[in-house]
Amino acid sequence: MQREKGSDRETDSERVERRSGKDSTDHRSSRTRHGRSTSPLDRDHKNRKRSLSPQQAANTRARDEVPNSREDEHRDDENDAVAMMKAAEEALEAKQKEKPSFELSGKLAAETNRVRGITLLFTEPPDGRKPDVRWRLYVFKGGEALNEPLYIHRQSCYLFGRERRVADVPTDHPSCSKQHAVIQFRQVEMEQPDGTLSKKVRPYLMDLGSTNKTFLNDTAIEPQRYYELMEKDTIRFGNSSREYVLLHENSMN
Repeated sequence: MQREKGSDRETDSERVERRSGKDSTDHRSSRTRHGRSTSPLDRDHKNRKRSLSPQQAANTRARDEVPNSREDEHRDDENDAVAMMKAAEEALEAKQKEKPSFELSGKLAAETNRVRGITLLFTEPPDGRKPDVRWRLYVFKGGEALNEPLYIHRQSCYLFGRERRVADVPTDHPSCSKQHAVIQFRQVEMEQPDGTLSKKVRPYLMDLGSTNKTFLNDTAIEPQRYYELMEKDTIRFGNSSREYVLLHENSMN
């Protein structure tokens, strides 16, 4: 009876070994079939991945897309910086090509050189000065003096022409232009007999581009050019027969 009981116990132990062997065999065969562990934790992780809600899936995709969006923003910032640098360089080059001008533009100069709504054809030079000698113009026609002489020492410039609104000395002959010519007094350096230089205010004549010219001692002068006047010079405008003779207060002495 004792042997039979012993054999029964051995039989129980053998069953336990067979079961554990079978479990190990099943576990190995399961790893062999799937190539990886199929533990309950793995299966639970897979099931959770499969069971993501639509919102969770969207959040996951958004997290995956963040690096790409940041890279795109970085590229855009670099492109913007390059474009700004290029525009700044082009603006600098254009500015360097422009030559500085400290003179008034033609239109602005014309607007600032208007008298009684009329744009003057002449602007006084920086060296314009009132004369310190009392110069006079004596007007002759047919060899006879007309009226009183014209005193031209009271201002630095005298305009001759048909436009009475701006002319200092009106010339009514139809051959004369509206703004015909000017006598401008200028301060210039002149050499003295001893070789030294001194400043004096001298009279100059300029034709303003008149139609029928200005004549100095019966010779037509070029327009827009200064001609120095001397005592007893004769001036004539256009086809007018009037002659203007330049003298000063001491000429008769």
